[in-house]
Amino acid sequence: AEKHAGVSCVTASMDDIQFEETARVGQIITIKAKVNRAFKTSMEVGIKVTVQDVLTNTEKTVSVAYATYVAKPVGAAKIELEPVTLLSTEDHLEHTLAIERRRIRLGYEQFFQNLMQESSMEGDYCDIFEEDDAVSADLTHVQSIELVRPSHANHHGNTFGGQIMAWMETVASISASRLCHSYPILKSVNMFKFWGPSVVGDRLVFNAIVNNTFQNSVEVGVRVEAYNCEEWIKDQARHINSAFLIFNTVNDKGELFTFPRIKPTTKDGLRRYHGAIARRRIRLARKCVLSAKEEKPSDPWERSNQAYLGYSNVAALTHLAAKPGWEITSTLDDIRIWTHEEGDTLSFKVEMKVGVPSDLAFSFLSDFTFRQQWDKHFLTCEVLEAVNEEEKIYYVTSPPMTGHKPRDFVILVSQRQPCKPSEPYIVAVKSVTLLSMPPSPGYCRSEILCAGFQIYSDSNSSCTVCYFNQATSGVMPYLAANLTGSSKSIEDTALECIKFLDLKGSK
Repeated sequence: AEKHAGVSCVTASMDDIQFEETARVGQIITIKAKVNRAFKTSMEVGIKVTVQDVLTNTEKTVSVAYATYVAKPVGAAKIELEPVTLLSTEDHLEHTLAIERRRIRLGYEQFFQNLMQESSMEGDYCDIFEEDDAVSADLTHVQSIELVRPSHANHHGNTFGGQIMAWMETVASISASRLCHSYPILKSVNMFKFWGPSVVGDRLVFNAIVNNTFQNSVEVGVRVEAYNCEEWIKDQARHINSAFLIFNTVNDKGELFTFPRIKPTTKDGLRRYHGAIARRRIRLARKCVLSAKEEKPSDPWERSNQAYLGYSNVAALTHLAAKPGWEITSTLDDIRIWTHEEGDTLSFKVEMKVGVPSDLAFSFLSDFTFRQQWDKHFLTCEVLEAVNEEEKIYYVTSPPMTGHKPRDFVILVSQRQPCKPSEPYIVAVKSVTLLSMPPSPGYCRSEILCAGFQIYSDSNSSCTVCYFNQATSGVMPYLAANLTGSSKSIEDTALECIKFLDLKGSK
């Protein structure tokens, strides 16, 4: 961070950290870090940790994490950071997705509070609290005090964020062990912020307690308060951090340990109990959405996973567009068609030159209720849910092909405007599952794994529109007919799209 900024920087926050592997004594740890994107006075740093076993020479990923650093102001003026120089395809990908991750960070607190309201209303928990085998949360409370020494601080005298995290893990592990009477294994750390700095000479007080248990995992909350000498005497604490750590453990047979139920005994304990439920919903939604599930492209649409579905939607289209190895298969005036094969997956890209400004093309292509006017594969299209200004869920029907039922789709459309002129407008599309819109016997429910538009500005009056589709069973019949020459479906649709945009632009 400081290499990019040229000034002092401090850790502002860490995204969720998931540990895929456990590093052990005698293994080699490799840590790679780079600045993915700069946002005026802050920046996202991507960190990849791998572990190598010297005996087997195998290398595995421990974790991929994202940290936000801020440039310390000089005097009263804030320091504006220079843009990151992008050298590789991977740099461009991470730079694009950094803005999506930032969107999740900024909206996390409100998102969490909405889930807290739901969680507190989901049934009566009194029967759980009265269970004979439920363990009082008070029995898991652990307090630890650490003195910040020079070896714990960076060259500016501020305590290393990683050192604070290490102390937090220690005290949280002791708290969890009081419940399982074993050695807990840290699996993840929830997204958290550093609310303020601590320096050499500070006393840091760590308070850890089990918030809730979930069959084979336990969440431990840790609150960190800092005191200098004067504050210590006056008992005036500075709250510098809170974090939530998730552990599991195994028995002698290697089986996951089943944790006992936890019983909160205070009003604040009840708040933490419900908070753990909300955070778990977010963790499970994140894991479900961001894991690869090609055999089932649609994800259930719920409040707990809305932010991650939007992120994965845009990320999937961005990754598809950036794949190397696209081959051109057709050229027709202002239309070019490209295909990409990867294993059993076939994708195609349609590139169109359009004589309208990019912002105008974006406004018309992102509103799918216009789609029937130029795409004959859209028979009907209606908005099921307008989630926000950038996300909408549509219900689409398509006319039948010979010998087939008509098809229908439930799709999430995520639209993003560029942050700077060189970046494209994005309209990303993927299938989702809505309980209110189950499959109908009159239609064959089809799914879109990844599709959408990238719109690049060429001038004040023209743009290049690129349409992508990662072919699934719902589009294969149309694609196969086009590529074998028995149909001009793709070219015809592209021509209609250009005519539609030209007509709208002229009005």
